[in-house]
Amino acid sequence: MIILAFESSCDETAAAVVELDEERGVRRILSSLVASQVAIHALYGGVVPEIASRAHTEAISNLAEGALQQAGITVEQVDCVGVTAHPGLIGALLVGVNFAKAYAYANRKPLVAVDHILGHVAAAYLCHPKLKPPFFAMVTSGGHTSLLSFSDYTKVETVGRTRDDAVGECFDKVARTMGLPYPGGAEMDRLATLGDPKAIKFPLAAIRDDTLDFSFSGLKTAVINHLNTCRQKGEEIRREDLAASFTKAVTDSVVTRLHEAKDRYGFDKFVLAGGVCANSHLRKAVMEFGKKRGVAIYFPDLALCGDNAAMIGAQAYYEARAGHFADFSLNPSATHRGV
Repeated sequence: MIILAFESSCDETAAAVVELDEERGVRRILSSLVASQVAIHALYGGVVPEIASRAHTEAISNLAEGALQQAGITVEQVDCVGVTAHPGLIGALLVGVNFAKAYAYANRKPLVAVDHILGHVAAAYLCHPKLKPPFFAMVTSGGHTSLLSFSDYTKVETVGRTRDDAVGECFDKVARTMGLPYPGGAEMDRLATLGDPKAIKFPLAAIRDDTLDFSFSGLKTAVINHLNTCRQKGEEIRREDLAASFTKAVTDSVVTRLHEAKDRYGFDKFVLAGGVCANSHLRKAVMEFGKKRGVAIYFPDLALCGDNAAMIGAQAYYEARAGHFADFSLNPSATHRGV
């Protein structure tokens, strides 16, 4: 099955063509184009929703045609159209959903609505052809932090989530307070490599109760308070130590929850996905967890950790196989729908 897919949930406009066929063992990306808005939003220190929506409108049509050209196919060879329908910024989602609906209608193609979080996990299918459910997964991004149990490709239970800030949002806010340019994830990763992770003691984001939930708001506030206190006292702030100590608190929080989830559910396969999955320290900590507990660990390639349309196309394939097609009354939603 060949799928033309679109992603516009936040500040990346993306189109891709993917081919998947479980019977033939085919999972491949034929094309993947992303129009980044980072330079635009860096001027404001974060994503401005209205600007993001307008930029999606300007980019999406050319990306659709470019994805087909790069894949070397015509629209007649496309079997269905997939699009991120939720969750995300509602204005940004409206652009992608309405374009996908019009494109599918005009070309008489079936339409598939995809959950953005499931899309992040589906990126791992494209990188690991033998990966199949059941497995556990965690999506770590600027907008989401979810711990998920997959019994099938489209049958998913959320067993833990953040109650406030997402982990990627926490990274960005701490980086901004440190004076780092937006987005701060890559520079935080680099600084953490140079610093002492035990220099400053920060609280864990793993909530102390019987759930598997997170709360990154308290960790973010602790870091900001530490910075403000140092500045008021005129004390030197060693950014490398701060980044390393903060990153350690994040990775310890995630690994703590993974050990608890392993004790409760006994999974033997785990997927880490989402933009924050590109963080080298988090990857290393999760790999060490896997070795210690006998769990096979799967990451998407770095190019597929951030928002992209190839991952949406991969999940669209499994939704289509399950008969989960959308009609042309489809409307996007800023929040989750059953995930």
